[in-house]
Amino acid sequence: MSEPSTPGGIMADPARRPSPRAKLLWAVSSALSWVIPVVGVAVWMAFDTNRRALQGVVLGIVLAAAVFSIVVIPLWRYAVHRWEITDEAVYTRTGWLTQESRVAPITRVQTVDTYRGPLERLLGLATVTVTTASSAGAVHISALALEDAQTTVTQLTAIAARHRGDAT
Repeated sequence: MSEPSTPGGIMADPARRPSPRAKLLWAVSSALSWVIPVVGVAVWMAFDTNRRALQGVVLGIVLAAAVFSIVVIPLWRYAVHRWEITDEAVYTRTGWLTQESRVAPITRVQTVDTYRGPLERLLGLATVTVTTASSAGAVHISALALEDAQTTVTQLTAIAARHRGDAT
């Protein structure tokens, strides 16, 4: 694989994206988080008929925020999220409003794990977690197609085995 850096040593954008199904995963996860607020406003509207103007404003705000969260944010996250693995490091970029780029040297890799929550299993996705000897914590490569996650774990394990360090 080619080195993902530009002249001068500044890291370029990692090349790989999550699965296109990541957008659906993030949208469904967000939609589930909006169930309680929407039901709360509906119950309030059902039992308190004296504040219709205020209820309409609150309902409008809740629905606008929900639509933004369910439609816009998953698309935005998908546009930002990237990852790449080379013989030297694991590179990730995540976020949407605030973005984080991480570089984890292969020599610092301690474990490589796969996680699949209920929605990820339903959509055939997985998250690969690369635990390193770093105070910044593990590097997560989320919303990969299951096949890509399995290939990534195999690839990382093989690369890490070639780098005989103590990962400390």
